Amino acid sequence: MNYINFKGIDSREIQGLLICELPPISKPQIRTSTTEIDGRDGDIVEENGYKAYDKKVSIALTYNYDINKIINFFNGNGNLILSNEPDKVYQASIYSQIDYERLLKFKTANITFHIQPFKYLLNENLIEEEITEQEEIKVTNKGLEIAKPIITLYGSGIVTLAINGLDAFKYEFEKDDDYVTVDSLKEEAYKDSTLKNRQMTGEFPKFQVGENSITWTGNVTKIIVEPKSRWL
Repeated sequence: MNYINFKGIDSREIQGLLICELPPISKPQIRTSTTEIDGRDGDIVEENGYKAYDKKVSIALTYNYDINKIINFFNGNGNLILSNEPDKVYQASIYSQIDYERLLKFKTANITFHIQPFKYLLNENLIEEEITEQEEIKVTNKGLEIAKPIITLYGSGIVTLAINGLDAFKYEFEKDDDYVTVDSLKEEAYKDSTLKNRQMTGEFPKFQVGENSITWTGNVTKIIVEPKSRWL
């Protein structure tokens, strides 16, 4: 039986809702800009990242459905898991109007999810290391694309962090701070809800496909890593 999980709710828990057809597994389109130069053959194509795109799910109503619960389920944004890719999670939103009049009349409808281009490994394990004498942490990017991890550092003073031997960023802890989260997905440094970008210089870290090495200088007492392995 087909199913989806949206915003942490399994469609199989919604009475009277049936997932008839899931979208095919597809790759998002890449954004490009093209420049033509007089006197030069061909053109110059610059790649500018991947586009968000739409996935359609076909649904139907069965016995004893509650239309209000179904309306509430197909609303807003959150994580989306499809039963044909049960180990992956998409970041999805519903923006398109849903024809519930048609759904009530014909008992079928299509739901359009607006999908961000990358899908992530579901339930990926955190790496949490208390730093004593070790000088390096190994992290595996299990995906097939460069990953943008979320790294939380506990420490004090000035800390420099490197990925695969290359300096990524330098962070200066304030007097009363003991940790900072460096989020490469959002390109933000923060402690809880307080932004800390001014204390950070350098690049947000990225993981190559496969094994990666994290090293550091300065007083680091603990590191927590969310690898954020991902696929197109």
